[in-house]
Amino acid sequence: MTIAVFGNAMKPQTLVEVRHILEFMTGKGVHVLLSQELRQELDLREYPGFPENWDSDEQPENVYGEPIDFALSVGGDGTFLTSAAVIGDKNIPVLGVNVGHLGFLADVQSQDLDEILQKLVAGEYTIERRSLLNVKVLDKEGILRNDLVMAPNALNEVAILKQGLTNMLSIETRVNGELLHTYHSDGLVLSTPTGSTAYNLSIGGPLVVPQNKAIILTPIAPHSLTVKPIVVPDDWTFDIRVNSRYDTYMVSVDGRSQSLSTDMSLHIERAAYTIKVVQIGDNSFLKSLRTKLNWGK
Repeated sequence: MTIAVFGNAMKPQTLVEVRHILEFMTGKGVHVLLSQELRQELDLREYPGFPENWDSDEQPENVYGEPIDFALSVGGDGTFLTSAAVIGDKNIPVLGVNVGHLGFLADVQSQDLDEILQKLVAGEYTIERRSLLNVKVLDKEGILRNDLVMAPNALNEVAILKQGLTNMLSIETRVNGELLHTYHSDGLVLSTPTGSTAYNLSIGGPLVVPQNKAIILTPIAPHSLTVKPIVVPDDWTFDIRVNSRYDTYMVSVDGRSQSLSTDMSLHIERAAYTIKVVQIGDNSFLKSLRTKLNWGK
């Protein structure tokens, strides 16, 4: 078995958990790959069986001559999103180890890590496939500009946001080519079911069980009280044009933000691949609602 470990090397607790993982895997015939940042912060002389790092630009099977079986994301949900972006369409299942706060994606707690790793090595797990959103930017001539979105796929959400502090956006939104609404608001969030507990929840959007095949559209501070969130099938497509007093607006793809001219429009649809999320034990979505959102209390 080969696993790749991701984490923010600047966080001391992340390094504690990565050391824990290395110690656990010692002598178990498991290859462990670390990012260059983690290798620089750890004294790997203590772990002579794990000499390699994974260059994410390489094909996974080129590192040890065999494919990577799992990725461990050590951190919070932000680290998990970064790990998912690096993995992309490499079809590597990801297990999230939480050293952050709520941890809907990184739902394995440090005190349970030994038990969870043992089950992982023993093959006692299930895999959930999570859909992503893909963002394409088109210029005023309708020509695709791949150079404007460095990481175009979102596991959580795509957020269209105002650039200035006071201006309101006018967001013309077409669904399958038909006008849905022109939102006059501070922004618009298109979320996957996985992301329903993230930005979408904070602005009043609905919770959606991750296994649903859906996309959620939730406006940010809409000018009209009659404009509400809407949930649509995930095979629908979205074409969006934005007008703004400043002639620019922001697009955030899982927190990776950039400024665009209002001459640029967006085409958003379900991505061509999914992210495999490892589920072990009873860390279900419904349990997370009860324990992390105090559901019903």
